[in-house]
Amino acid sequence: MKFLKFSLLLFIATIAFSCVAPSENGVPQMIKTEVPERPAGQTDMLQFAAEPIPTVRVGFVGLGMRGPGAVQRFTHIPGVEIVALCDLRPERVDAAQEILRKAGFPEAAGYSGDVNSWKELVERDDIDLVYVATDWNSHAEIGVYAMENGKHVAIEVPAAMTLEQIWALVDTSERTRKHCMQLENCVYDFFELTTLNMAQQGVFGEIIHTEGSYIHELSAFWDSYWNNWRLDYNEKNRGDVYPTHGIGPAAQLLNIHRGDKMNYLVSVDTKPIVGPEIVKELYGREAPDFRNGDHTLTLIKTEKGKTINIQHNVMTPRPYSRMYQLTGTKGFANKYPVQGYAIQSGQVESEGIPNHEDLNAHSFVSEEVKTALMEKYKHPIHKELEEKAKTVGGHGGMDFIMDYRLVYCLQNGLPLDMDVYDLAEWCSLIPLTEISLDNGSVPVEIPDFTRGGWDKIDGLKFAY
Repeated sequence: MKFLKFSLLLFIATIAFSCVAPSENGVPQMIKTEVPERPAGQTDMLQFAAEPIPTVRVGFVGLGMRGPGAVQRFTHIPGVEIVALCDLRPERVDAAQEILRKAGFPEAAGYSGDVNSWKELVERDDIDLVYVATDWNSHAEIGVYAMENGKHVAIEVPAAMTLEQIWALVDTSERTRKHCMQLENCVYDFFELTTLNMAQQGVFGEIIHTEGSYIHELSAFWDSYWNNWRLDYNEKNRGDVYPTHGIGPAAQLLNIHRGDKMNYLVSVDTKPIVGPEIVKELYGREAPDFRNGDHTLTLIKTEKGKTINIQHNVMTPRPYSRMYQLTGTKGFANKYPVQGYAIQSGQVESEGIPNHEDLNAHSFVSEEVKTALMEKYKHPIHKELEEKAKTVGGHGGMDFIMDYRLVYCLQNGLPLDMDVYDLAEWCSLIPLTEISLDNGSVPVEIPDFTRGGWDKIDGLKFAY
């Protein structure tokens, strides 16, 4: 109830989000998004570090498509106790208990059978971290309730779907001094982290443009989502409804809220064709008001004059792609469909790099040189965890690295790799792209969720 009242107040305070600014000489102006004043007594969570938790006690909420894998991965992380498991379906809890038994872990407390069973888990006094892997619409409510009950919270992507939910998570985190991290695994993939390390060491010069996407044809999965929640969301909502896999790595390359910030976006989309066809095929009904276009493109401009291109398409037949691309003044990196680097001569030291004097920015380096570069600039996180991550698994190992880093930072009282403002910025594309599209693709201002602190940190740094 507190969450609903809070959301209503925020909605009233931010009603201007859905209103188009007056046009000037017939040209629509940018839609403004006012930032609610920070409540008295709150301070930002930038570089926040909680007291160390030597043994992290975890409760898992949601054991459908993502939850069981998380439970399995946590059994491989030292210093973890899995205290409680929750899912609406009792058989899901039983299956997760079997994961614990096979790993030699004691049985956890189980909660199921009611849509509010998760509240009992959250209210326990022997849990430090609540790990949320439910459907999108319930993420923010569980996250807010967890922090209000003294728990740190990690939430699957997207962690929030509306501006009201986003501000609720930000303000609750600031007020309670509890971490609220979005479980964005793609920032830990091997090419992405290596490229980030190269960028931070100046290999590509100044990064001026980045790209990312979620292009993943989901025909094999639509009927696997509990109660049809994912297709239903696409039918009722327009815009980039799943942006974080693309925007997360792209934003990290540009040090968003660590020296730069996203100022505004413009979004365009195709008409919905495949979406209504899927509804008819699966459920035997017409969907004339299907909202989400088959393909959505969003352009973003930053305070420092950089640009970002983000795309979403889960409908049409295309090879999987997160795009992941950077353009720098001295080089270029690309992951899909061809993984490679193009680097200007003189940008890398000769040691360990064959034919380094032949580097040029007109073509990708050879496979031999690419391999040498990725070894030379392997991120410290990968140096420590790569071998174990590939053994444990989870999207090739990046899921395990994400979970390990979360626990490691909690155990050592360090700032998390991703904070609540990353969550807010990346999720904000969901409601803001819808606003842009519904108003003729006009620019929409992206709120500064740090409320003025976006340049307090000098670049993205992971804590050790």
